[in-house]
Amino acid sequence: MFFFGFASGLPFLLVAGTLAYWLREDGLELSDITMIASAGMAYSFKFLWAPLVDRWRLPLFGRLGQRRGWLLLTQLLVMGGLIAMAGVSPDRLGLFVGLTVMVALAGATLDIAVDAYRIEIAPASAQGALVATYSLGYRIALIVTGALALVLADHAAWPEVYRAMAAVMLIPIVANLLAREPAVIRLRAQNWAMAMREGVVEPFADFFRRFGGRVGLTVLAFILLFKISDQALVGGIIGPFYLDQGFSKTEIAAVSKVYGIWVGIGGAFVGGLAVARWGVAWTLLVAIVLGAVSNLLYLLLIGANGDVGMLTLVISGENLAQGFLGTAAVAYLSALVNQRYTATQYALFSSLITLPGKVLGFYSGRIVEAVGYAPYFLLTTVLVIPAVALFLWLRPRVHLGDDVGASHTEGES
Repeated sequence: MFFFGFASGLPFLLVAGTLAYWLREDGLELSDITMIASAGMAYSFKFLWAPLVDRWRLPLFGRLGQRRGWLLLTQLLVMGGLIAMAGVSPDRLGLFVGLTVMVALAGATLDIAVDAYRIEIAPASAQGALVATYSLGYRIALIVTGALALVLADHAAWPEVYRAMAAVMLIPIVANLLAREPAVIRLRAQNWAMAMREGVVEPFADFFRRFGGRVGLTVLAFILLFKISDQALVGGIIGPFYLDQGFSKTEIAAVSKVYGIWVGIGGAFVGGLAVARWGVAWTLLVAIVLGAVSNLLYLLLIGANGDVGMLTLVISGENLAQGFLGTAAVAYLSALVNQRYTATQYALFSSLITLPGKVLGFYSGRIVEAVGYAPYFLLTTVLVIPAVALFLWLRPRVHLGDDVGASHTEGES
């Protein structure tokens, strides 16, 4: 799970945050950068093809098994796509954007396969340890593709950096070849109609059978909104913001991409302890509020003129809060899943959780060009208020912890 987490994290920044530095140095406008770096929005729509990953055993790759076959295919696509991006570069912008989207789609599909593998490989009692191990691998990948990539870019051309990042994918590919397939019995549909019903209709029907219409829709609305503050800063806006405040790429790499990642890992483990002590629900509420408020710390960096001490302070608070929120969010989404429809339902939930923030991030460049950085950070903070209201409404109506997933509390209408 450590190496699979590393594989999932590898393409994420290379089609978003790290890519924004490359595009900025190539002279692109901020509005164009944030739109291109929003290729990661593919992660928000992965539920659309998750039934395919859940049900279709790939030819040739399928010899490794349902999950490991998809893992290998997507790992190879990410590696090949990064090499192709290095060969094209932003000088041929149309083709470059197409390759970026392809890598994002492959990375999103890789996420689907890894999440399904994690949930199927071990019982619920072991999921906490698997999530923590996966998260460690994921964050190490963020250090490699964030910090190491930026430091390398100070000494080498960006195409060479992307080729080096592609080569690193060989490590989780070897891990995949040595791993074992989950021992899950998969029922094959007798015909196409039954396959479509079991793979596409039933995962969604099951969700609404367990929660009902009104509560089910409210749960989905809550999932859509509770990480909007976090996701609105993931795309292309933060890299140019740091550069505009006078920080060098090496300073950004050291503080944000190395030190900050380890602070985030600490926050993730604090979140795990909080879930164990206080349960998923109340931990999630605290995490949502802290995650949103931490965006206000970026106001301290406006006009900082390269003050590394201030950058360290801001990154400490923001990454601690986001790590805490990340663990609480995974625990909540995992509690909602019926293991009969692992890949599809988890892909739906994890897609929805990123969508509004990604959409806001897509337009973040235009918003900042119109009103400035400070109003944008304020906006990303106050947008979490509806999620808090929905949480308080759902709290007495949703029971977490059923063997087959969360459900509507009995007796509620």
